[in-house]
Amino acid sequence: MTTATPSVTRTSITSVNPYDNEVLAEFPAMSDEEVDRAVAAAHDAFQGWRWFSPAERASVVGRAGELMRERREELARTVTLEMGKLIGESRGEVDLAADILGYYAEQGPALLADRPLLVEEGKAVVASRPLGVLLGIMPWNYPLYQVARFAAPNLVAGNTILLKHASNCPQSALAFERLFRDAGAPPGVYTNLLLPSSRVGRVLDNRRVRGVSLTGSDRAGASTAERAGRNIDKSVLELGGSDPFIVLDAEDFDRTVEAAAVGRLSNMGQSCVSAKRMILLPDVYDRFVEELRRRFASLVPGDPLDPRTTLAPLSSEQAAKTLVSQVRDTVDQGATLVTGGGRIDRPGAFVQATILTDVRPGMRAYEEELFGPVAVLYRVAGEDEAVALANDNPYGLGGAIFSRDLRRAERLAERLDVGMVWINHPTSSHPALPFGGVKCSGYGRELSDLGINEFVNKKLIRTFPTTVPIGFATG
Repeated sequence: MTTATPSVTRTSITSVNPYDNEVLAEFPAMSDEEVDRAVAAAHDAFQGWRWFSPAERASVVGRAGELMRERREELARTVTLEMGKLIGESRGEVDLAADILGYYAEQGPALLADRPLLVEEGKAVVASRPLGVLLGIMPWNYPLYQVARFAAPNLVAGNTILLKHASNCPQSALAFERLFRDAGAPPGVYTNLLLPSSRVGRVLDNRRVRGVSLTGSDRAGASTAERAGRNIDKSVLELGGSDPFIVLDAEDFDRTVEAAAVGRLSNMGQSCVSAKRMILLPDVYDRFVEELRRRFASLVPGDPLDPRTTLAPLSSEQAAKTLVSQVRDTVDQGATLVTGGGRIDRPGAFVQATILTDVRPGMRAYEEELFGPVAVLYRVAGEDEAVALANDNPYGLGGAIFSRDLRRAERLAERLDVGMVWINHPTSSHPALPFGGVKCSGYGRELSDLGINEFVNKKLIRTFPTTVPIGFATG
C-alpha cells in the first residue's frame, strides 16, 4: 500500500516509511498538562535516583544494554522502517548503542569517583554529583545510537532524563523508553516526550530542568542554546558537519577509495561526520574520481529490509527534495556533475548517489551541508592548500586524513580546526572516545570520560582538622 506523505500536525506524531511513504503509526502529541506532569515526575524521581550508588544506577543501564541485544532484530527493523536505513546498518547501530550502555555500566562508577586534591592541611576532594532533570533533543538519523550516548552516561551519573526525539521516529523512541522500564529504572527516571519541536520551549523554561543536550542543525542549536542561556541551564550541542577527507598520496589506493565510499555512503550520507568534502592531491585526483564514480554508479536501490539493497531511501520526501535542489543549484552555478544528481524513478525518498567536482566558494554545495549520498571532490596543489580548503568552512566536527606516512598525516591533523581527526579510517565513533566539534558544529563532548562529566556538579569538599586556626584560607 502506498499513500501520499502525510502532513504532521501539532496534535499528532506520525511515523512514515520513507521506502514507500506508507503511514506506519500515529500517536497523539502530549498536552501541555501532560508535559508539565512528566517534568514534575522526573524531578520527583531525581530525589531518589540521585542517592542510588553509581554501581546501582550502572546496573540498570547495563541491563538495558543486555535487553537491547536480546531485541536486536526487533529494534533494527523498527529503525529501518522509520528512517530508511539499510537493515545491516540498523543492526550495527543497535550493537553500537548496546556497547555504549555497556561501557558506562562497566566504567561509569570509576569515572565518577571523587578526585583528591593536594593541600597542605586536611583534605580536599572534587566530587561528581548529578545536576537533576536533563532534556535530550535527538535527531532521526541514528534513532538509537544518539539516545544511548546521551542517556547512558547521564543516568549513571544520577541525573534523570526527558527525551524529546525527532517527530518521524516515535516508535524507535518508545522502544528505547521500554528498555529502561524493563531494565528496572524507577518511574520518572527516563521519560519519552511525544511532542513537536515547536513546543520544546515549554520544557526548557521549566525551572526543574537543569540542562539540555541537542543533536541537530546549527539553527536548532543556536535557538536551544539561547533559551538555555536565558534559564541559566547547562547545554551541550552536537550540530552539523562538513567533514574533510584528505588524501595525501596514492599509496593503498583501493583501501582509501573504499574508505571514501563507506565514509560518504554510510547511513546514505545522513551523518554529521560523513566524508562530505574529499580533498585530493594531483597525483591521485583523476584516478580517484573515476573509481569513486564506478562505485557510486554500481549501487542497487531497493527495499532497505532486503540485504541485497545497497542504496536506501533518504529519511523523508522533504530530505530528498532538499538534497536534489542543492545539487541542481550547484550545477547551475557551474559545477560539474560526474554522476547522479537526481531522483530515482520509483516510489520512496530515493536520490541517486552523486559526485560533484569544480565546486567553488559561493555555490550551495560549498557553503551548505549536504545531508545525503553526495560527494564533492576537490583537487589541491599541496598540503597548505588542502588545510586552507578544509578549514574554510563554518563547521568543525571531524575530519579524516589518508597517507602511508603517519608522521605527515599527524602533522596535518594538528592543523585542522575540528574536534576529531581520524587517520587512515573514516571518521567514526566508539564509546571510549570523545565525540564533538568546534565552530558551528557545537560545543561540549559526548562519550568517553568527557561525556559523563558534562552534566555533573564538580563539587569541592574541603575538610580541615579542628586544630587549624580560623582565618582566610587560600588553599
